[in-house]
Amino acid sequence: MTDPLVVTAGELETDELMETLERERRVVVRTEFLGSEHEVTLRWDGDTYYCDTPTRLHKHDDAGEMRTCLENQGYGR
Repeated sequence: MTDPLVVTAGELETDELMETLERERRVVVRTEFLGSEHEVTLRWDGDTYYCDTPTRLHKHDDAGEMRTCLENQGYGR
């Protein structure tokens, strides 16, 4: 398995994040929450998109849902 791409929240365009995921590469997004740095792992298994946060695993059934999540959470710009 390829090492994940590690980025800071908002560093990449949402399209770039989606393209990376769809090439079957995980993305680790470093983000700040309540004064602490956290990592969120984004991945796609060919069917379902996942946002694995420190507190919850979000699942998205299609690219549109994932894109909305990335934009709403500030992971992509």
